[in-house]
Amino acid sequence: MLEFYSMYNERESYMREAILEARKAGAAGDVPIGAVIVKGGAIIARGFNMIEAEGDPTAHAEMIAIREAAKTLGNMRLIDCEMYVTTEPCAMCAGACVLARLDAVYAGTESPKSGAAGSVNDILCSPSLNHRVRYEVGILKEECSALLSDFFRELREK
Repeated sequence: MLEFYSMYNERESYMREAILEARKAGAAGDVPIGAVIVKGGAIIARGFNMIEAEGDPTAHAEMIAIREAAKTLGNMRLIDCEMYVTTEPCAMCAGACVLARLDAVYAGTESPKSGAAGSVNDILCSPSLNHRVRYEVGILKEECSALLSDFFRELREK
């Protein structure tokens, strides 16, 4: 039980880092989604949504973190790496996670409209693809959900 507790606290710690990234996106007027990639207990890449800032529909937090991790490692295969992301990946990002060969993706909350890790589609574990990514959702769920609901509520109020 102690081992599980320690592992859970570690996962919360990484998710808190992803939340910090998400806040950067929100402060810049983008949907507050953040991601970090971990290898061997160290964060090797970070990303936050920059879709509006960059005018780039592919500038999702996950994509930015994957690109940074590949540069850091000097390899497009992110073997033995895990991603922590505040919201369930979309189809594009889930596909990139599979192509990058991530070991696992840990998400804070589901994305019931566009999630591709089980909510709408399940690209991460698709038997038709040549790699499957372990997936877990719910780490700091309330905080991650609040980031999105607060952002969209403020947007509607404007």
